[in-house]
Amino acid sequence: MTAPSLPAFLATHPDAVLVDVAEAKGSTPREAGAFMVVAADALFGTIGGGQLEFLAIDHARTLLASGAPSSSLDVPLGPEIGQCCGGRTRLAFTRLDARSQQVLVDRQAKLETAYPDVFLFGAGHVGLALAAALGPLPLTVTLVETRDLAPGGLPHGVALHRVAVPEAEVAMIRPGGAAVILTHDHALDFLIARQALARPDLAYVGMIGSATKRATFARWLDREGGDPSMLDRLVLPIGGSALRDKRPPVIAALVAAELLTVLLS
Repeated sequence: MTAPSLPAFLATHPDAVLVDVAEAKGSTPREAGAFMVVAADALFGTIGGGQLEFLAIDHARTLLASGAPSSSLDVPLGPEIGQCCGGRTRLAFTRLDARSQQVLVDRQAKLETAYPDVFLFGAGHVGLALAAALGPLPLTVTLVETRDLAPGGLPHGVALHRVAVPEAEVAMIRPGGAAVILTHDHALDFLIARQALARPDLAYVGMIGSATKRATFARWLDREGGDPSMLDRLVLPIGGSALRDKRPPVIAALVAAELLTVLLS
């Protein structure tokens, strides 16, 4: 089941409390700025789980029941709460009204605009599995497909572009983003890869395949007059070599880890 967006959650649960990590010192479950929203019977987001989060949820629901507008907790993360991180977290609790809800939605939208772009070229089995794996992560994910497919159930925030010329979509990737190439057609893969590798401002260019496909692409690139040094930036095969499992969800998990290492480091 796809998690709702923040606006959808607030529309369904208008009476809620924002729990904000106002300050984090030392070793803590989440950084300052992390937040969650607590309603009487539902939660959105997390401040790191564990006893700290249980305390926060209980305090927020007490605030809801009391009608008070705000509160705070200064929590040492030691043996006394059964969470031995060793740091200290100050939590701010704010009962949300229409205005503060909009402020929170705007804040989240601003965070999301800074997420790195990941363009997935191909909505086949691996493309869809990778979209599902990446959808909940702090990335802006776009699925690009030429065929008239109907991939239902895309995660919230994953965009679907149906286009006739997918290689032209490479220009839409913001600097620092990634192109992951997994189409149904090797010739199309090669066209997209050449466009992506021509952009040194992309942090990651990967193509599904094998050592044989890499060698074939190298020969094709040479015939097309491409710069051989481009190959140094191409990740092929994607997902590393630790596992040889070819099931789409497994490939997706490996590639997701590979992308996070590059894009969020």
